[in-house]
Parts: sequence; C-alpha cells; structure tokens
Amino acid sequence: MRAVTVTPDSDDPLEVRELPEPDPGPGEMLVRGLALGVCGTDREVVSGGHGALPEGREWLVAGHESLGRVSRAPEGSGFVGGDLVVGVVRRPDPVPCGACARGEFDMCRNGRFTERGIKGADGYGAQAWVIEPEYAVKLDAGLKRVGVLMEPTSVVAKAWEQIERVGGRSWFDPQRVLVTGAGPIGLLAALLGKQRGLDVHVLDRHAEGPKPAMVRDLGAEYHTEDIERVMSDLAPDVVVEATGAARPVFEAMAGTSPYGIVCLTGVSPSGRRITVDAGSLNRDIVLENDAVVGSVNANLRHYRQAAEALAAADEQWLERIITRRVPLDRAVEAFDRQSGDIKPVIALDPSAE
Repeated sequence: MRAVTVTPDSDDPLEVRELPEPDPGPGEMLVRGLALGVCGTDREVVSGGHGALPEGREWLVAGHESLGRVSRAPEGSGFVGGDLVVGVVRRPDPVPCGACARGEFDMCRNGRFTERGIKGADGYGAQAWVIEPEYAVKLDAGLKRVGVLMEPTSVVAKAWEQIERVGGRSWFDPQRVLVTGAGPIGLLAALLGKQRGLDVHVLDRHAEGPKPAMVRDLGAEYHTEDIERVMSDLAPDVVVEATGAARPVFEAMAGTSPYGIVCLTGVSPSGRRITVDAGSLNRDIVLENDAVVGSVNANLRHYRQAAEALAAADEQWLERIITRRVPLDRAVEAFDRQSGDIKPVIALDPSAE
C-alpha cells in the first residue's frame, strides 16, 4: 500500500512511500483509507514545530483528519464491512491521569497521551490502517464526500460543549455569537451555532473568495471590518475565536456583553508582541463576570456529537469547505497553502470519488 509519510524538519520532509499492508492485531479492525484532511497542525508536524515521532523511528505516517471504510471488523465490535468510519486522534496516557481514566482524554493532565499522525503514533494518511473499534466512530453512509470533516467538527463540538458548561454556572441564554476566522474551524463553529438557533456573525479579513457567500448561505452575517468596531456594534454573548491572532484574541476578551464567554480554539504563534491595557481588561472580565476558556482536541463524546451535526447539515454546503481534492501521488501539494484554500483533502482511494 501507499502512505504519506513525514520526516520532520528535513530537506524533503514529505514522501509518498510504499509500506507493508497493516496486519490487524487481536480485537482490531482493518480500514481502507478514503480521504485525509490537511490542516495547520499537520504543517507544524512537517516543520518539526509540533508533535513527536513514534519511538525508534525518524518518520511517521501523516495525518489525523481521517475517513475510511471498514474492510474487516471483529465479531461483536459493532462494525461490519462497508461501514464509513473516522478514527479518533488521541489515545489516553498509559498511567492514566484522572481525566484519561474517565474517558476525558482530551483533557489529559500529565501529557503522556499519544495522537495519531501527531504525537508518538502513525496517522491515517495511508490506503489502509488498523484501529481499535472503541476508537472508531461510524458516520452516516451519505457523508462519504464530506465525512473527512469529522475531526475538525469534533473540535468545534467540544468547544460548544465547553461554552455551554461554563455558561451553565448561572442562568445562560445566549442570543448572539461572533466567530472570528472563517477557516474550517470557524465555518464549522458557525454551522453549530446556527444549529443551536443563534444569531451568528463571522469576522474574517477576506472580502473575496468563497467565504462570504458560504457564511450568508448558512444564514449568518459576514464581516470584514476592524474587530474593535465589530465587537462594539455586536456586543456578542459568545465569541468563538478561531484565528489565534493576538489582536482578535484580546479584543474579543474586552468586548463581549456582560457575562460573556470567549472560547479560544486557535493556537497563537509565539514571539509576537502587542500592547494591551491589562488592567482595563482584567477590570472588564471581573466586573462583568466574563469567562475565557481554551479548548482543544476531542473525546469520543464529541466525535459522536460531530457525526450528528454533519448528518443534520446541508451536504452541498459542507462540500464547499473542501476547496481542493489532491490525488495521493501528488499529496505533497496539499500541504502547501494556496490562495482561496479552506480545506485541502488528499484522496487516498481515487475509486471512491
């Protein structure tokens, strides 16, 4: 079989190479890879800025945004041949910490978890992969074109769960949400906001391209003005911050309605400095009972929530998030940012297209 592999921080870090067909161990199932999504985390792994290799190896199979079809499943696993599935990214640490022991491995406290395609374990960027049934999630059969969006949707599902849990500390009846950033996470956050019946607004810097129409077709409002003005005009009850850019992060914290919640989902690069009136920001957060929460990764519960959200969404709208489908033999191209990109996807099985 062929697989996309990464040798981080080398002269030619990406390679499509021939590897032996995987042999499922006891209790594992064999899955035929259909598609692999590529995101900023994957690019960080390629550059050596994030993640870790499997022990004793100088490379790993790339990718954590999976989609596959079950080829062979153990009896009694709940899966049968032909099922459309996605693999969960993270595995709990072997110790385990309290969170991992309770199935909340997305909140691991000692950092000894592994992540397929990212930290210490091969990813899903192969024409075949094996997985434990308890870490696979079944998708509606009609999602074969867009099911590769499951992993980023799980991240967003967790973010919304976190928002609702924090809001539940008291009476909570949000009406208006601002999503900053219209990449895959931002668009999917807007989708789940609309599914909750909220007045959704999306702020992005791109006035051209597919994003404005996608947001409008979702029934949300698209903004390109300065964030300070947008926050002042909207005073949103909830902000889902999906850019990781320093200024939107701090403007969001300072501009919500009283008892507002800011959920940070974008990872900021280090080394960039801005001037912030920390005293004023602290005063606003305290006096208005505001909350700021970071959210990353997902556990099985969030994957199942994501599967439900995708099944309830307009499939044609979801497919517009996937702006490029790259054949496996040109997989390296999917890791290069291109103008107009939202989500590039590698087609692991051309016959499935």
